[in-house]
Amino acid sequence: MIRIAAATLFLAALGMPAHAQDAAAGEKVYVQCRACHQIGENAKNGVGPLLNGLFGRTAGTIEGYNYSDANKKSGIVWDEKVFAEYIQNPRAKIPGTKMIYAGLKDEKRIQDLIAFLKQFDKDGKKTAQ
Repeated sequence: MIRIAAATLFLAALGMPAHAQDAAAGEKVYVQCRACHQIGENAKNGVGPLLNGLFGRTAGTIEGYNYSDANKKSGIVWDEKVFAEYIQNPRAKIPGTKMIYAGLKDEKRIQDLIAFLKQFDKDGKKTAQ
């Protein structure tokens, strides 16, 4: 029993997600994002930049999108941890961003959204996860 508790604490300390990710549930969360962001093979920039290949990309670098100076100068490279922080409160993570979204607070929904977004490579093709 003590070993299980210690292992649980160890994994939590490593920053492992507390919830399993569910891409299908994340697609339902993405419905909120769709008003401004597109994803997939025919995605284009809109009110917000397209989200293809988000993870591993440097913030403010999608060609043809007019980013705020704050976003371009943030130095952020998107990964799961940074995105989770950002989506909870975009203006706190990047003061001066143009993104007006109030934030997604539910950790499970954030993890599901990440799973959905991770499916798309830079060309908008779905990859095996």
